[in-house]
Amino acid sequence: MLSKAKTQEAIRIMGEMFPDAHGELVHRNSFELLIAVILSAQATDVGVNKATPALFAAYPTPEALAQAPLEDVMAKIKTIGLYRNKAKNIKNCAQMLLDDFGGTVPHTREELMRLPGVGRKTANVVLGDAFGVPAIAVDTHVERVSKRLRICKQSASVLEVEETLMKKLPESIWVDAHHRMIFFGRYYCLARAPKCEGCPLLYMCQDGQKRLGIKQAK
Repeated sequence: MLSKAKTQEAIRIMGEMFPDAHGELVHRNSFELLIAVILSAQATDVGVNKATPALFAAYPTPEALAQAPLEDVMAKIKTIGLYRNKAKNIKNCAQMLLDDFGGTVPHTREELMRLPGVGRKTANVVLGDAFGVPAIAVDTHVERVSKRLRICKQSASVLEVEETLMKKLPESIWVDAHHRMIFFGRYYCLARAPKCEGCPLLYMCQDGQKRLGIKQAK
């Protein structure tokens, strides 16, 4: 397992590789971010960003989206996977924002997770990117990078990955670390063809060394 110091070193190097790492879902406010993150489940940010301009132009507020015809919402997001269920979720989410939160996006994980279509990862993204609340959202990239670098156990659940990262990283860099790991996983440490050769983290990555046939010191 990578030590706390080495984990922080890895995140620092990722920051040097991707100094502008940031959330790539296009949004103008916390409501749009919330909806975009719900839509991004099992979909790419690129795909979501293609669909949301028309959606947000037609339904820019919780009131407008809650009252929108379901068929029209579906039509605007039909290029996104699972669009039927997601259309229902975002309409119901908008209605709950009105009914329970005065039409505003709540600022706590517990309240966010009450909303339809919102799990812990989505809540953490909204907390970090919309409100600057320290949080680490574990998506497929963060999980893959954490396990390849042996920051956490290979058998760790998504929640265990999050908890391990929270223990090994100072709270002040949780949001930045989340974005750096996503960029590193999305553009460098890819699922099928990681760029191990020449990787600045190869010296601490057992997985990469194994892929390249580098004999590891006992």
